[in-house]
Amino acid sequence: MTKQSILMRAVFAVTLISILAACAAKLSAPEQPLRLYAFDCGIIEVLDVSLFQPGIGEGERKTLVNTCYLIIHPEGTLLWDTGLPDALVNTPEGTTLYEVFVMRVTKTLAAQLKEINYPPEAIDFLGISHMHGDHVGNADLFPQAMLLMQKEEYDAAFGANPNKFGFNPTAYPTLHSNPVKKLEGDYDVFGDGRVIIKRTLGHTPGHQALYVKLAETGNILLSGDLVHFTDNWVHKRAPSFNFDKERTVTTMNEVEEFLEENQATLWIQHDKEQNAGIKHSPAYYE
Repeated sequence: MTKQSILMRAVFAVTLISILAACAAKLSAPEQPLRLYAFDCGIIEVLDVSLFQPGIGEGERKTLVNTCYLIIHPEGTLLWDTGLPDALVNTPEGTTLYEVFVMRVTKTLAAQLKEINYPPEAIDFLGISHMHGDHVGNADLFPQAMLLMQKEEYDAAFGANPNKFGFNPTAYPTLHSNPVKKLEGDYDVFGDGRVIIKRTLGHTPGHQALYVKLAETGNILLSGDLVHFTDNWVHKRAPSFNFDKERTVTTMNEVEEFLEENQATLWIQHDKEQNAGIKHSPAYYE
């Protein structure tokens, strides 16, 4: 064997060892943690809570909060819901919708994102639980983000008669131009089982929730409007304005089983009392 052959074999052996070592290091490297931020995305004063629980509490008031979330994953960023419009911060007394909802904003979503160094242009994916105005109010801040939405919801929001479903296109004027991935079921956003959009139909034609597996905090399901407050969750009540009330109840029962099977906690995005115990940005969960 020539010296040149010996040298080439030695180089090959060293290269192969380096490749194998790199692969082993990659396989043994600890999984990078997720980070989840919760944002204050508005307040909704409900002047007649019986809309949410037909036949109960007619004429009674209830305060709901509005919460948005940011998930930081090693492979990208996902914003879940965009809340009431930031412009409402200029109307301290709030604005009234349908003579039943008084909506106010005290902190803008844009400012909260910038505070933690994730301005709107840093968002890779935009997950919208559903297309009602209190969940899409700032969608136009993220024109570059990939929209992740159930096909039924997208078709209803951008179809011939969005008002039929309680959607107002003036609340999301630029969203149709976003890149989009239309979903037809559950979707693993980053491909590792830690951030999964769950198909949870009923409130709207293509409603969805978000399941997040956090290493320290545990498993969490962000509700969207699957349910609006704890009492309705306990009694499995469907609001009078839901798209499909029967399907809503079925979905709630299915989700309850999912939570039990996965030892997960339901975070109800509008529940004021529950949210009072959840730390908000700039604090975070891992």
